[in-house]
Amino acid sequence: MLTLLKLLKDGKFHSGQDLGAALGVSRSAVWKQLQQMESALGVEVHKVRGRGYRLAQPISLLNEAEIQAAAPSLDWPVQIFDSIDSTNVAAIRSINLRVPVPLIVLAERQTAGRGRRGRKWVSPFGENIYYSLALRIEGGMRQLEGLSLLVGLAVLKTLKEVGVSAVGLKWPNDVLVGRRKIAGVLLELLGDPADVCHVVIGVGLNVNMRASDEVDQEWTSVYIETGIPSNRNELVARLSTNIAAYLAVHQDQGFGAFREEWEKNHLWQGRAVSLFTGLEATEGVVLGIDSQGALLLDVGGVQKSFSGGELSLRLRDDT
Repeated sequence: MLTLLKLLKDGKFHSGQDLGAALGVSRSAVWKQLQQMESALGVEVHKVRGRGYRLAQPISLLNEAEIQAAAPSLDWPVQIFDSIDSTNVAAIRSINLRVPVPLIVLAERQTAGRGRRGRKWVSPFGENIYYSLALRIEGGMRQLEGLSLLVGLAVLKTLKEVGVSAVGLKWPNDVLVGRRKIAGVLLELLGDPADVCHVVIGVGLNVNMRASDEVDQEWTSVYIETGIPSNRNELVARLSTNIAAYLAVHQDQGFGAFREEWEKNHLWQGRAVSLFTGLEATEGVVLGIDSQGALLLDVGGVQKSFSGGELSLRLRDDT
């Protein structure tokens, strides 16, 4: 099935006869494989009598050699799956099997992709980036402070480099264009964060997705914002290079070195918001963040700080 997809990935017409010859099967077998491919992978194939078959849009498949060639300064191994439950889960499995880290895990599709607070992350085949970076962390809690916000900055830099100029951040780990989500970050820890542990940095980035009925919030993609299809291998290389650069400074100087940069890119800086913890809401005005990445709010004239994975920030209805 994937061999057939690779033959069609250029988005041009290919005759059933040529496809059959390349696969060593009959034209009717090609047709059956096309139907299976559409059903299993969710890709759309157009059929035109006298011209053959083509994908509704070209597809660039992930390739380790291309990624490493585009990021020659990095020596991070890359695992690529055609389909996986979740790249974060796969990275955790690799850590538990004592696979050496750093390690990048990528997938063409996730069947159980997830974001913060257990929300589903819609993961169509071959359109976006589903990325997890497994790292070993030494030096205690300082090396973890503000880490998800730091990765958000790396994602933001990557998007600006490819022409998404209006992109910004929403505390703690969403990347938005206006109110539309283009990327999210999910961190998961294994081990003792006060001593030596592992962290999996998960990034979901909407790249070439043009339509979806499954996403339950406003969203956008690199393609929608720029009108240009992106080479996902080059984007992965850019993202990895930027994450590595931010991590290097963070290791020496801590998250405080990035506080000003992060606040400059926070779309809700100075805005009236509601901060939810379960069913409880705290209303205030965003002042910024502290040197550990906690959110600072003016609550009735008093500055208060908030941090934790179960918090949800929303703009007030009256703003």
